[in-house]
Amino acid sequence: MKSILARIYFVYAVSLFLLSMTIVAIVVFFFKLILSIEKFDHALHKIFQVWMGIYMPLIFCPVKHFGREHFEQGENYVVVVNHNSFLDIPVSAPGVPVTNKTLAKIEISKVPIFGYIYKQGTILVDRKNRNSRAESFAKMGEVLQSGLSLCLYPEGTRNKSNELLANFKDGAFKVAIQNQKDIIPGVIFGTKNILHPSKKMYAWPSRIEFHFLNKISVQGTEVKELKEETKSKMLDFIKQHKEKLV
Repeated sequence: MKSILARIYFVYAVSLFLLSMTIVAIVVFFFKLILSIEKFDHALHKIFQVWMGIYMPLIFCPVKHFGREHFEQGENYVVVVNHNSFLDIPVSAPGVPVTNKTLAKIEISKVPIFGYIYKQGTILVDRKNRNSRAESFAKMGEVLQSGLSLCLYPEGTRNKSNELLANFKDGAFKVAIQNQKDIIPGVIFGTKNILHPSKKMYAWPSRIEFHFLNKISVQGTEVKELKEETKSKMLDFIKQHKEKLV
């Protein structure tokens, strides 16, 4: 019975997403026509926040945020977030309280309608292309220098293992050190319970919590040291709140 209900719920959640996505695409297209690039970035972030603020409760997956006070006014950061599910994408960037951009696989931009929306707030990268990877790294630096923040997944892709965190890659920490922008770790609980990577066309509603931890200074540190400190801090927090994973 639960399996049947989970598939009905999956269809409901996807259908509502597609409907709301179409409306959002029209709004985004309109704002892009009338606003400057700088104003459009901030407007886009607000649009995503409103969209997810309506959509997530409608699919019975309310998101609670903690630790937003760690973001100081007038400062921008490299926010690094754990990645367990496709649902982390609509939860993470809009959940960050400051305007930000994220890094996305270029394949996503080819998805009808969603690809158009998603690429507006992202830096696209072809991971198989060395030049594309280099260009994306340079663009991340430009984003930080413009005053916006970055929201990145240091695990690189969804964590499908039984480990609480997969291995971290260097990119987020390199760009943070190079541009002297502090790290703010973010931990998301609950998305893997809703949309598990190993289950197809199966979803189940659950509460979601998005925690921001104390910022980590990049001054006088190396990439390996910063990466290990960040992962250790996130892992300790997850272990202390493991009950939220079930």
